[in-house]
Amino acid sequence: MSISFSRGSLIALLAATVLSLGPGTVSAAEDAVVIPPPAVDEAASSGTETAIFAGGCFWGVQGVFQHVKGVESAVSGYAGGDAGTAQYETVSTGSTGHAESVQVRFDPKQVSYGKLLQIFFSVAHNPTQLNFQGPDQGTQYRSALFVSDPEQRKVAESYISQLDKAHVFPQPIVTSVSDTTGFYPAEAYHQDFLSLNPNYPYIVYNDLPKIENLKSLFPADYRSQPVLVRKAKG
Repeated sequence: MSISFSRGSLIALLAATVLSLGPGTVSAAEDAVVIPPPAVDEAASSGTETAIFAGGCFWGVQGVFQHVKGVESAVSGYAGGDAGTAQYETVSTGSTGHAESVQVRFDPKQVSYGKLLQIFFSVAHNPTQLNFQGPDQGTQYRSALFVSDPEQRKVAESYISQLDKAHVFPQPIVTSVSDTTGFYPAEAYHQDFLSLNPNYPYIVYNDLPKIENLKSLFPADYRSQPVLVRKAKG
């Protein structure tokens, strides 16, 4: 039997915890892991490339990639299911095949797909958790990569094998790799959620530490001003 939790109820619980303990006393449940760069990566090319990452709640994953140099846009959405079920309330049932995902458009001359994978596995989520991430449980929170071409697949699969062989994580990586069949942007209120709601208890506890880990572990790739969906549209 699958178990699912309401993000709203978790937010209420986290809010009570933060208020009772006071600022600065609550830390993220998941720590970043220092991992080597991929031995196999794409060669730098001109133009813009697109990649899709799923690693739990898209608020934090989007927030991390929005702070990476070379990323031109990071949009929260749904991948893995059909267009007709790509709505938050439906996806939250865990029965659609969708995963909460982030579509990243980036300049491969500034940041490679391999570097984005290193950041994804190191600070954006825990790739050893099967069908859950932190407090969120269900297949919609699975760890997954949706690749756009054979080259991305080669880099992704090689890197997962490399990290597993090096035993950089205490458990095997469960991240799935599949072809992109469609990406559907999430509702407007989900976009830029981390940047627009830095005091939201769920963000404070689960996601802001990811930004600090990015800044600490990848200083050359970190930028202080995120690239926002709203700003890009405006």
